[in-house]
Amino acid sequence: MIENKIISLEKDCYDMKLKALEMALSTGGNGSHIGGAFSAMEIFAALYSVAYVDDTFDEKRDRIIISKAHCVLAYYTALWKKGLLCEKDLSTFDKNGTSFHGHPHRNLTYGIEFSGGSLGLGLSYAVGVALAMQKKHQSNKVYVLLGDGECDEGIVWESLMSIANFKLNNLIIIVDRNGYQLDGSTKEIMNQYSLEEKFKSFGLEVEVVNGHSIEELLCVLNKPSDVSRVIVADTVKANGISFLMNNKMAHHCVLSLKKYKKAVEDIKAMYDGK
Repeated sequence: MIENKIISLEKDCYDMKLKALEMALSTGGNGSHIGGAFSAMEIFAALYSVAYVDDTFDEKRDRIIISKAHCVLAYYTALWKKGLLCEKDLSTFDKNGTSFHGHPHRNLTYGIEFSGGSLGLGLSYAVGVALAMQKKHQSNKVYVLLGDGECDEGIVWESLMSIANFKLNNLIIIVDRNGYQLDGSTKEIMNQYSLEEKFKSFGLEVEVVNGHSIEELLCVLNKPSDVSRVIVADTVKANGISFLMNNKMAHHCVLSLKKYKKAVEDIKAMYDGK
């Protein structure tokens, strides 16, 4: 059963990546955030298979808060696979008059819980939502996705203090640790040393997984726990795209038709035989 689910989610990821490349190409000279989206594709696929978000106005739904909001190519395609967005919606990506910008705008009709863009704010918002749910004695979960570069923000650590202080047990933090941010590698910009030990020092349970393994992600997301947790997902910036992987230029870039075709070729090669 679990093997069939993994195969299905890997197929979803493949579709998401090809659709994301189409969307990136469609932005023309404006470009898009490719690197951080392609590091998070498997995270999104696994997360949306675990969380209950089917009824986007149900108070008992799980909340998915995307704090590293520039990863919309992964976010929107995950919502598309979930049936909350359609092909027509995706075709308007970053066009005049669209509802689907380069950073998401809150719209519960589409399952978008948070307007992102200012890094670090998503976790503090998620803490507030989790606290409200706890006060109402609800059993649903709040999932929040952070970037590792985003963890340079002081508000992230203030939020972590609040988690311990209010004894929240309904929050799951996922860190997309791809090792890069806008200006370069995280080690060069602001060496964080051990994120794991930092999170543990705030009283949180921490696990490290391969962020490109659907199997590992499902295992850790489904793990029962009575405390708030951090999942550090080790990933590769622009994973699968040979000319952009582990390259700071992948953060926001333009895809020419030639580069688009090469990226599609790379992704198809990655999934060949799966």
